[in-house]
Amino acid sequence: MATTTTRNTTKTNVPKGNQVFLFDKTNYMWMIAGVALILLALFLMAGGKSEDPHKFNYDEIYSFRRITLAPILMMIGFAIEVYAIMKKPADTADRQD
Repeated sequence: MATTTTRNTTKTNVPKGNQVFLFDKTNYMWMIAGVALILLALFLMAGGKSEDPHKFNYDEIYSFRRITLAPILMMIGFAIEVYAIMKKPADTADRQD
């Protein structure tokens, strides 16, 4: 005699109708802007290789772009990331999404 068992067909990972996400669209837009600024700063810091390995190009290595501009842009990018994480999402009743 075979016994039949019934499986529970309810899925546990299905989102509920009243689920609220931690971040909203504006938070993610700020995060993308911060990452883009950090990547731009890394791009500005890159380079400086001399064709002759025995020659040190002081002006290229210690240029304004690499020593001042890129670190400032990177710190601004990190500040934007902190703002994007700490920014309170809009109230769910006010959302149009």
